[in-house]
Amino acid sequence: MGLFDFLFGNKTKKIQDFKSRGAIIVDVRSRSEYESGAIPGSKNIPLQNISSKIGEIKIWNKPVIACCASGMRSASAAGILKSNGIEAMNGGGWFSLSKKL
Repeated sequence: MGLFDFLFGNKTKKIQDFKSRGAIIVDVRSRSEYESGAIPGSKNIPLQNISSKIGEIKIWNKPVIACCASGMRSASAAGILKSNGIEAMNGGGWFSLSKKL
């Protein structure tokens, strides 16, 4: 295990684990950002709306991979989801995440 993996975990393995269990990709960018390019099949729920969508997200009963432009907003979204009992992870920027799927 390298130092990077030790500090940050192996994100690619975690993404594959989530994906194998039917994870839903939630893009937390604004609608206009999402419409300019996104991962096919992802759901757009802007970060400011995440808290109000917790009930809907829980109904999915799937792990969630949050993404955004750089990974900052998705880190916040993953934290909100986890604090509400949803299995979630920060997938980082949507473009780099799309290459790991």
